[in-house]
Amino acid sequence: MIKYHTSKNSLIIAELIEKETIINEVKDILDLIADAGQNDSNRVIVYEHNLNKDFFDLKTRLAGDILQKISNYRFKLAIVGDFEKYKSKSLQDFIRECNRGRMIAFVSDLESALKKL
Repeated sequence: MIKYHTSKNSLIIAELIEKETIINEVKDILDLIADAGQNDSNRVIVYEHNLNKDFFDLKTRLAGDILQKISNYRFKLAIVGDFEKYKSKSLQDFIRECNRGRMIAFVSDLESALKKL
């Protein structure tokens, strides 16, 4: 289930609120993008628990493939969770680089996600 928020600038932000939904592959993020797009949104919030654990293992390439689709469709994505628990230096570097950009953000709470998007 998706909840929609309207920002101060009248932008529509889609938030995946269903805990049972897991993004396991690129097709899943494409479905989410399509649903959001049908509601005039190009901004999406997902939670760490909505992402397959392989997303956080960069060797699987799942994160790169999913984030590439976000970028290709010119969406913005905020991922909400506790990312300090991941000890991989390459993952921490990846998160830091994403947070420097404007398309993808790893944040600790919904309020930060809404501000970032």
